[in-house]
Amino acid sequence: MKIGFIGLGIMGMPMCVNIAKKHADYVYCTDMNFDRAEETANEGNAAGGHVTALPDNLSVAEVSDVIITMVPKSEDSRSVYEELLPVLGTGKTCIDMSTIDPAVSVEIAEMVKATGARFADAPVVKSQAAAIAGVLGIYVGADEETYQQILPILSYMGEKIFHLGGNGSGLVMKICHNALVSQIQNGVNETMTLASRFGIAPGVFAEAVKAGGGQNAYLDGHQKMFEEDSYPAAFTVRNAAKDVHICLDMAERAGLPMPGEENAASVFDKAMEMGLDGEDWAATIKAYRRRSEELIVTR
Repeated sequence: MKIGFIGLGIMGMPMCVNIAKKHADYVYCTDMNFDRAEETANEGNAAGGHVTALPDNLSVAEVSDVIITMVPKSEDSRSVYEELLPVLGTGKTCIDMSTIDPAVSVEIAEMVKATGARFADAPVVKSQAAAIAGVLGIYVGADEETYQQILPILSYMGEKIFHLGGNGSGLVMKICHNALVSQIQNGVNETMTLASRFGIAPGVFAEAVKAGGGQNAYLDGHQKMFEEDSYPAAFTVRNAAKDVHICLDMAERAGLPMPGEENAASVFDKAMEMGLDGEDWAATIKAYRRRSEELIVTR
């Protein structure tokens, strides 16, 4: 079974390398930045895999039995699969591991399945470090037969894999997960900033929280960033802001008020306005501080 991987960003590249390490057959990869594809192929081959970088998406899809995509936005996923339609059909399986609007993913699934191919949405949770280690969490939306077929491949990349239901279900869970973390994040932003006003340093704050019920994986994982006030991207403000607004769109369609997420969105919007889009999403603490200072001045 030959596997193709399209989209080799912060998460996609280590995910593809893990497939190469563990899969006995050929792996093909590509990216808009072809240097990334060549780098991925070199790393995968150095780890004992059989990886070939190909120049474009169609080339990958034509030679692959399973096609995995990992791209940034809903419009990117739609564009990729519209491009691939002429070479899809019975015997091919598509797994979109991007984080996009569930409604758009369902439309893509219908489009792909009309060719006779299978389709699953399988977005991931956890960090780049987890992608490198092959221990991601993966949320799957697919029919049972497709899920069982792709489970061994997903296991190359993750260790906790959940089948949530039919197409779109994996993405619903991913968006809900990220919305929850965004609200935890905003609680960290607020309380850490308050503590600092009274002389408690971020590292001390984080260690003290671990002793109580407020301990959370988000703060534990970002403690060093807060201590150094430096935010190299593992998951960018840009991508997190996208997910927050997908959540609010879903809530609007469902007629469900989400004031906590609206507040988190306002902080992300401020971070984007400040030009923090390429920094790690923990950099939203800088946006919270700025917004707080502006509110104090206007009072």
